[in-house]
Amino acid sequence: MSRVGKKPIPILEGVKVEIIKSKIKVKGPKGELEREMPSAVKVVIEDGQILVQRLNEDKRSKSLHGTLRSLIFNMVKGVSEEFEKVLEVVGMGYKATLENGVLTLRVGYSHLVRYTGPEDVGIEVPNPNTIRVFGCDKQKVGEVAAEIRAVKKPEPYKGKGIRYKGEVIRRKVGKAALVTK
Repeated sequence: MSRVGKKPIPILEGVKVEIIKSKIKVKGPKGELEREMPSAVKVVIEDGQILVQRLNEDKRSKSLHGTLRSLIFNMVKGVSEEFEKVLEVVGMGYKATLENGVLTLRVGYSHLVRYTGPEDVGIEVPNPNTIRVFGCDKQKVGEVAAEIRAVKKPEPYKGKGIRYKGEVIRRKVGKAALVTK
């Protein structure tokens, strides 16, 4: 049996959870999320906790048991305290600006790169070399951060580009001058 799937999910203060047919809705101070539930598992609310139960022991139910529990846990956590990813813009002359919800990146191309994310994911630029992506849906926050990073991935020789905060870039040695004697 799934160890993750067996754990109950505590419902935090200010969070409201509803199960309507095959959907689960989670509403909290930071937003509202909804997810379709597969028919192989059942979700029950008891004593201020959410329990995910398998209906049978086939392979599909076993694989969905822990996964659905983790997804619901992330929904409850996201609507009470947002998820965030912080990106760093590294390189001479590289910078980011935010104007009217449009992120403008200057990252070594001959043109500016403009990015408009989805409405339910927020983007902040506290300083020209830092981008903060935040929202209540963990998957969308990660997806938006990955799309921004894909504009200019960090290169291995000088390390220039857009990287996640704390990401370690494996650096390569450049060409060595040929010394002959």
